[in-house]
Amino acid sequence: MSIKSDNRHLYLQVIDHLKQDIENGIYKEREKLPSEFDLAKQLGVSRATLREALRILEEENVIIRRHGVGTFVNAKPLFTSGIEQLSSVTDMILQAGMKPGTIFLSSSTIGPTEEDIRRFSCTMDEEIVVIERVRTANGEPVVYCIDKVPDKILTGTFSHEQESIFNMLENGTSRRIAYAVASIEPIGYHEKVSPILECDPETALLVLKQMHFDEMDEPILYSVNYFRADKFSFQVLRKRV
Repeated sequence: MSIKSDNRHLYLQVIDHLKQDIENGIYKEREKLPSEFDLAKQLGVSRATLREALRILEEENVIIRRHGVGTFVNAKPLFTSGIEQLSSVTDMILQAGMKPGTIFLSSSTIGPTEEDIRRFSCTMDEEIVVIERVRTANGEPVVYCIDKVPDKILTGTFSHEQESIFNMLENGTSRRIAYAVASIEPIGYHEKVSPILECDPETALLVLKQMHFDEMDEPILYSVNYFRADKFSFQVLRKRV
């Protein structure tokens, strides 16, 4: 069906039209779209207009283009959270109505790096516990987690059976995480993490780095979490000041 002309740029109309087709199930998740030639003909627009629309849809993670293969509808994220909301991975999975699980990879106690000394305001003599885990949703790996906690905080409280490190800290040490300073960045294929999360080569990752503080403003947890971008979506609420 061709695009009906209105006052907006044609590529914006194409974007809305394709989103509506996906919403209506005309194009299903992971389904390959028609070729650019055929799709432009169906919509009654130039290939240049179509390519601009597809470029924006790809930026919005609505579609994914695989070089030499074609354009596919991206799967909708299972987990959506506002980045301003401080939730554990366990809570995010539970809120999606799925069962959280943990695959424990390793834990070690090491001397602090220069960055650790700066982050935790600790000395070179203090040790840091590093925990590596994979979080699962209904048995499927979705997040690769690296957590760092000063040994003086965690001693005697860590259990491999604990799902949420937030709960582990609060129940075992009475240290409640109150807030975190976070940064997030998208990356492509990661040589170590992508195979662990069973990602296709085209599946991007969202890396969330967070420094967590307790109610006394003391830094107690630094985490680096690799989220599958096809499973997780984060939004940011921005207010004008």
